[in-house]
Amino acid sequence: MIIASTKCRLLEYLEFKGISRTEFYEKTEIKRGLLDKDKLEATISDIFLAKIIAVFKDLCVEWLITGRGEMLKSSNLENDIEIIKVNSKPGIPLVEQLAIAGFGSANFSISERDVKDYYIIPKFKYLKIDFMIEICGSSMYPKYNSGDIVACTIIRESKFIQWNKCHVIATREQGLLVKRIKKGDTRETILAVSDNLDYDPFIIPLSEVTGIALVVGVIRLE
Repeated sequence: MIIASTKCRLLEYLEFKGISRTEFYEKTEIKRGLLDKDKLEATISDIFLAKIIAVFKDLCVEWLITGRGEMLKSSNLENDIEIIKVNSKPGIPLVEQLAIAGFGSANFSISERDVKDYYIIPKFKYLKIDFMIEICGSSMYPKYNSGDIVACTIIRESKFIQWNKCHVIATREQGLLVKRIKKGDTRETILAVSDNLDYDPFIIPLSEVTGIALVVGVIRLE
């Protein structure tokens, strides 16, 4: 959730741009009442925040959330994929790999101490993302480089696996693996395939798998 002064800054931005409240509600498809005078002390949900960011692309999100910096983005900023680190925790958690080894269990939850940062990523706003992790190693090159950040959706039922797609696989012996998954020789196995041809495919018994998550997006920092 975002601090209440965010609404005051949003109103300041709309006034500066000459955008009426009616136009604001129509563009963002947010229900009327969000900016009523008697509700300015209320918080803005992360869902509404994502809608605002997606529509008003020149609005500096750091300024909107914290009041720091300039109201408008500099013209030389890349707007296609925007990553905004925030301290108020409304976004997607970037988690240490070791901390999510048990994500396949029914009672899995991410502990606050295991989260590196939270991010708001407008391109991901319609995707159900459970966590993000950083790629380590070169086995999935050129698809992913070491240091890339992948966004993951936990697979709750194995029958919904999308074969030949990239997944994060939690295993008992090898920890987390990022691989393409193909059907194994039997129903009790899967085939893990690397994009880097220097790495041979290998069979993983399903009994060794503690969780599977589909990779639904990637962030590559140059």
